[in-house]
Amino acid sequence: MKNLQRLFLLFLFAITIQSCEKELDIEVNDPRILTDDEFFSTPQGYLQALAGVYGNLSLTGKDGAGSSFLEGIDAGTSQFGRCLWYLQNLTTDEVIWSYENDEGVAELQRNTWTASNPILLGMYSRTMVGVAIANNFLRQSTPDKLASRGITNPTDVANIATYRNEVRAVRAYYYYVMMDLFGKAPFVTEANSVSADGVEYNRRQLFDFVESEMLAILPNLVAARANQYGRLDKAFAWAVLAKIYLNAEVYVGAPKYTECMTMCQNIINGGFALKTNYLDNFKADNNTSTELIFTLQSDGVKTQNFGATTVLINGQVGSVEGNGVALYGVPGWGGALRLRRQFVEKWTGSEFDFDSRKTIVGAGRTLDIANVGIQAQGFVLGKWSNRTSTGAAGVNSTFVDTDFPLFRRADFNLMYAEAQMRKDGATNANNNANANATSLGYVNALRERANDGNFANITANQLTLSYLLDERSRELHWEAHRRQDLIRFGRYSGGTYNWAWKGNVPFGGSIDGFRNLFPVPSGSLSANPNLTQNPGY
Repeated sequence: MKNLQRLFLLFLFAITIQSCEKELDIEVNDPRILTDDEFFSTPQGYLQALAGVYGNLSLTGKDGAGSSFLEGIDAGTSQFGRCLWYLQNLTTDEVIWSYENDEGVAELQRNTWTASNPILLGMYSRTMVGVAIANNFLRQSTPDKLASRGITNPTDVANIATYRNEVRAVRAYYYYVMMDLFGKAPFVTEANSVSADGVEYNRRQLFDFVESEMLAILPNLVAARANQYGRLDKAFAWAVLAKIYLNAEVYVGAPKYTECMTMCQNIINGGFALKTNYLDNFKADNNTSTELIFTLQSDGVKTQNFGATTVLINGQVGSVEGNGVALYGVPGWGGALRLRRQFVEKWTGSEFDFDSRKTIVGAGRTLDIANVGIQAQGFVLGKWSNRTSTGAAGVNSTFVDTDFPLFRRADFNLMYAEAQMRKDGATNANNNANANATSLGYVNALRERANDGNFANITANQLTLSYLLDERSRELHWEAHRRQDLIRFGRYSGGTYNWAWKGNVPFGGSIDGFRNLFPVPSGSLSANPNLTQNPGY
C-alpha cells in the first residue's frame, strides 16, 4: 500500500538534497549519504529518488515521526499535509485547536499571524524543499546523464522518462501551492545552479508556469487511474489546472471558467466513481476508494508521521465523549479539535437529518466556544477514522493508516457547477440562480449519495452561489479547501462574513484584506535577497 513511502526513507538515508541548501538549512551531516553518481547509478536508484519526490508530501525526516531534515523546524510543524490543513482550515470558520500554547497555532486561528509564525515557515520551507528535490531529480535524469551512467536499456530509459513527467507535475503543484498561499515564490528549476538564489516570481508568473508546465506534460502522463497507487496520472494535472482556472480571477484577475469546466469534465469522465458510502473516503482503507484522485499517504507502522490525518483523527476525539478507540481506532488527544458555530449552523434543518456527511456530536456540549482552552465548549466531528470500512482498527493506535485525499471526484462536481454558473453570469454580488441541468445534476448526485436517495435533491432555484459555498463546506469540510473557497467568494477578509474568533474576537470581527495572502516568512526573506514581503506585513 505504501511502497513509495518506504522507498522515500531509503532515499533520505542515501542522498542529501543538493538544492536550495542556503535558504532552507537542510541537514546534510550523515555518514550514509551517497554522491549523485553513486545513488543514480542504477534504474532502481531513480525509482528510489522518485519515491523521494512523492515522500516529501507525507514524511519529514529519516529517523521517524519526530525527525525533520529541515534544521530549526519541528517535524510536526513542517509536515506538508498538516501545514496545508492548518493554513486552509484552521484559519477559517470550520474548526479550532484547543492547545494554543502549541507554537504558531493561536495566531493562525485568530487571524493575527505575522511573518515570524513557525507554521508559515514550515509550510514555505517544506514546499520549497519539494521543489529542490524535484529539480535534483530532473538534473540527474537527462538522456545525457543516463547514457553516461550506462543506463541504456530501452525499458529503463522509458520508465525514467515517465518519472520525469511525474516529477515535473509535482513541482508544478508545489508552485501552485505557493501561488495560492503566498502569492509569490523563489523560482528555480533544474536549469539553475544548485547554489543559485531563486528569483522572485509573482502570481501572474507562477500561474503561467503552472499552466504551461501541466499542459506540456499532460500528453505524456499515465492515463487516469492507470498508475501505481500513490503516483500521479493525467487526472492530477487536470485537477491542478481546474483549481487554477476556477481561482483565476483571484490569481490573475481574468476569468477562466470555460477552461475549468473542461478540466472538471475530464475528471468526471475519467473513471472516478463516487464512493457509495461517503465516510469510506476517510477511513483506514480509503486507498481502495474509486473516488480519490491523489492522496497524501499514511501508514501507521512503516511511515509514521504527524501528518494531516494523524492530527485530524486524534484531534477530533472529544474530551467529553472519550470513545476514540471504539469509534475511530485511536485514543485521541483530549479534544484538540472542535467546530466553530458557523460550521455547525450549516447543517440546520430537517433536510440534513439523514445526511451521512453530518457527523457532528453536540450532546453535553455548548455550541459556542467562549474560551478556546475549554475542550467541552464547541461541538466535535466524527468524519475521519483509523478503522477500515469493515470496522477493523488500523495497525497503530496513534499513527493512522488513513490517507489524506488531496483531490477527490466530488470536489470537481461542485467546481464544474460553480464555473458554469460564474461563466453564465453569476457573481458574488449577484446571487441569482442560473445553474444548468448538468450542474444541478452534479450537485444532486452528491446529496443523493449522502442521503441514500432520501431528502436529497434541490431545485434549480435553490442552487445559488451562496448555497454552493455552503454545500462545498458540507461536502469538503476539513479537506484543506475552505480558505481558498472563502477568498474566491469574497467572504474571507473584511466583515461581510464573520465566524467565532475571526480577527481575535469571540463572536467574530473583520480582518484586513492583506490577510488573503500569508507573509513570506522572515527567515526566508533574510536568506534570499531576491524576495520581497507581501503588503501589510
